[in-house]
Amino acid sequence: MREFQIYRWDPDSQGKPSYASYNVDVNSCGPMMLDVLFKIKDEQDHTLAFRRSCREGICGSCAMNIDGTNGLACLTKVDRDPSKKSKIAPLPHMFVVKDLVVDMSNFYAQYKSIRPYLQSKTPADATKEGGEYLQSREDRTKLDGLYECILCACCSTSCPSYWWNEDKYLGPAVLLAAYRWIIDSRDQFTAERLAQLDDAYKLYRCHTIMNCAKVCPKGLNPGKAIAKIKQSVHLSHAV
Repeated sequence: MREFQIYRWDPDSQGKPSYASYNVDVNSCGPMMLDVLFKIKDEQDHTLAFRRSCREGICGSCAMNIDGTNGLACLTKVDRDPSKKSKIAPLPHMFVVKDLVVDMSNFYAQYKSIRPYLQSKTPADATKEGGEYLQSREDRTKLDGLYECILCACCSTSCPSYWWNEDKYLGPAVLLAAYRWIIDSRDQFTAERLAQLDDAYKLYRCHTIMNCAKVCPKGLNPGKAIAKIKQSVHLSHAV
């Protein structure tokens, strides 16, 4: 039996947020933290609220703070030591909707603001089948380590700079996505993208604390991408 302390808060009640304790036989459920949450919800407290979907580290829905570290519940293994307690909380410094569910509206609005899609000033060659925008293998390789982001927000919500300025600073996840389009050889709005990010708050609140790279469930390095954006902005000024 293992004890799991889970953050609980219901906006429809007048009570304050608190941690509820649940004892679970970890030998009778799956090995991941999400399995434990399902077991608690199914067998002990059906009012427990959390997001989940794919259960394979693809959708990013089950991002939460587990034992002090942001991560995906479906990829976080349960420590089977019965003498230890686990504490599960929502992603830090986010508005809580209920229990482990946080409001992602601001995060998604910031993602939308960078126009995360291919922009071209000239249409693809209509004479070619499908009108494809072609790319060399070398240019395609530059996208590795960028396109894999699943927008779980683990990195952004682990960043102190984002905690302090989430209304202005775009954060690691969004800036990583922005660099993915800046570096894409098929995109023809690179100058406009850099100009949009050239802001004291949108980009330059990053202080390379690197919490983002430590918690990314996909092993990405948003801090490196942010440094590349800063370098690209400086080069654009020199031209």
